[in-house]
Amino acid sequence: MPRLGHSLPTDLSREYWLRVFEPSLRLWESGVTPNPDVWCNREIKFGALLDRLPSDLENSLFATGHYARRVGAFDRVLQKPRPQLHRAIDRVKDQSFYLSSIREPALSRTLFPIGHLQKSEVRELARKYQLPTAERQESMGLCFVGERGRFNKFLGDYIQPKPGPFIALETGKIVAQHDGLWNYTIGEKKNAIYVVPGTDHPALWCTSLIATGWNWIWADSPPNNFKSLDGLRARVMFRHRMLDVAGTIRRLSDHDVSIVFDERQKAVAPGQVVAVWDGDWCLGCGTIVEGFQDEAIHSGFAGSC
Repeated sequence: MPRLGHSLPTDLSREYWLRVFEPSLRLWESGVTPNPDVWCNREIKFGALLDRLPSDLENSLFATGHYARRVGAFDRVLQKPRPQLHRAIDRVKDQSFYLSSIREPALSRTLFPIGHLQKSEVRELARKYQLPTAERQESMGLCFVGERGRFNKFLGDYIQPKPGPFIALETGKIVAQHDGLWNYTIGEKKNAIYVVPGTDHPALWCTSLIATGWNWIWADSPPNNFKSLDGLRARVMFRHRMLDVAGTIRRLSDHDVSIVFDERQKAVAPGQVVAVWDGDWCLGCGTIVEGFQDEAIHSGFAGSC
């Protein structure tokens, strides 16, 4: 590979503020739960940063430490070779969920050198080459917040308190007050948070959802059956490290899709990313608008969860 002899600007703080941070703040303030790590990958690491890298050098590529794989494939529809995003071999460390929104041109220029390794093997290589990260504890925080325990305090520096009621769903009575919807995972736009007894209440579960802003990594070649009445059978994730589940995805409009789960799912949060796979091949993702407690999402209102 040619060596990069260019002097590259590395300060992308303005792009980060405008493309990731401010939009995330607006969503938290409105009562939904965004996933800034996913959008950081698309807009900054595989967006603004790649735009800064020289494209006039033959075979210039961008290597990252994400646990994922880029696999070469042949698109029989368009009759051309294309890159696919695949899960890492280490399923516990797999980060294809966080990469599910990147665009194909960015993927085609990217290498994932550790995607074929287990985390233990990466640690062993770091020890072998005496790297300072060999024994470093892993960070589990959000990309711009740090450790998750600081999350509420962090948002409090940017969003003014907006008190509202906790309401018992079954009785309609106000049982307490909160300081803002953004302090909780799933809120409601009227600034009220409904609570139910126990952790297995029916209102906490969904059988289907609608997602918007849908992005196929192969944008000009959606999977077969996607637009059919039967829909596309796929594996679905709406949280990092959850076990992928079976579902059917159907087109609702140019930007919206419905996903019906084979089995009901818990804690489907508006604003979060939902991504789909064909086996290990990550096809794309969108943003959850709402989850539903029945499948009547094509013909009007269905009870939301």
